[in-house]
Amino acid sequence: MARIVIPDDEPAVMLPSSAFGKLRDKDVQLFDSRPAGLLELVERIRDAQVVINIRSTSRFTDEVLEKCAKLRLISIWGTGTDNVDLASARARGICVTNTPGVSAAAVAEHTIALIMAVAKQLVHIDQQVRRGNWPRAMVMQLRGKTLGLVGTGAIGREVAKLGIGLGMRVIAWTFHPERDIAEWVSFDDVFRQSDVVSVHVRQTAETLGFIRREHFDLMNRSAIFVNTARGGIVKEADLLHALQAGRIAGAGLDVFESEPLPADSPFYSLRNVVLTPHSAGITPETTEAGLALAIENVFSFLAGNPTNVVV
Repeated sequence: MARIVIPDDEPAVMLPSSAFGKLRDKDVQLFDSRPAGLLELVERIRDAQVVINIRSTSRFTDEVLEKCAKLRLISIWGTGTDNVDLASARARGICVTNTPGVSAAAVAEHTIALIMAVAKQLVHIDQQVRRGNWPRAMVMQLRGKTLGLVGTGAIGREVAKLGIGLGMRVIAWTFHPERDIAEWVSFDDVFRQSDVVSVHVRQTAETLGFIRREHFDLMNRSAIFVNTARGGIVKEADLLHALQAGRIAGAGLDVFESEPLPADSPFYSLRNVVLTPHSAGITPETTEAGLALAIENVFSFLAGNPTNVVV
């Protein structure tokens, strides 16, 4: 029987889930804390044939994979694979799977919530009212505005639908345009033409630092920027400069270069930014469905018919 290790279930999502019952009769070891570093991660998974990865803070580097000779599958809960050295996994014959599409609706809803919160200045106005003020802010109306998408995977497509429902014109750039879900434009034109730019590509070597100062310089001063993908896709210092200088009107951010966001982050002092803690895809529905799919990916692999394979 294959040894299955879950090395990083903190905060606990797998253990209290209904999906965990699917592993009841299997050889499973679950750790309810995150490994303190690479050496502790290696100690936890050294004898595993299968790892179910919960937290992206567990980094499956070449050094880690080299020390885990028995490892044959890393089943990731979620879509992001930036915490796995995919080239090393491929070279070592380690299969990597993820759970695509499961959280698309939840992340899309969260994206629209951030857009609304920034466009309507909801956090700032709420704080003013609580202080006894009665502000009359002139806020952005979204109907008739242009929503620009960077990436049109499962999440991007859901955001496009919701944007259209709000009466917005939707334009998009993606690596592989396939369907007529939006008006396709160049990468630069997404920034140049949009009132709202929303990011929905995966973080890879190709997209690391993908969006930077030159792109913010293309945006209208009244435009807002939203990122619910991965923090590393955006050069954070360039985004901060654009916000501090009033080069763009505001931002809604669920992801950051360093997470949790450091205590001295300049983002805290910016009134034109709404911050959430990488929580866009966390709902009871998506959590259960994602964990169940991560487990099903294990069963499919062990049966010789791997599904949702990244490498």
